[in-house]
Amino acid sequence: MKFYVIADENTMTGFKLVGLDGEVVETADEAREALVKAFSSDDIGVIIITERIAASIREEMEEFIFGHSFPLIIEIPDRKGALEGRVSIREMVNAAVGMKI
Repeated sequence: MKFYVIADENTMTGFKLVGLDGEVVETADEAREALVKAFSSDDIGVIIITERIAASIREEMEEFIFGHSFPLIIEIPDRKGALEGRVSIREMVNAAVGMKI
């Protein structure tokens, strides 16, 4: 199973440096197309998408999340940071481990 990244150009560059494949998107339409492409592939197990891009297609994201059990979708902050009201990765780790890092 592969990882697939749907992100802005800066975020995608970082993931390409570690060998992950994906698609750079700039509009909601491009994001929808990338999401459909990722879900139609049999070898993609995890989709990583930035929070801002996911927010631009929230309705479609929820349809995919609640309509499919696979692949797993993970929303991450982009270089601008987490969206307001979202829990940061650091806070999630703190809650899961029970200690501050």
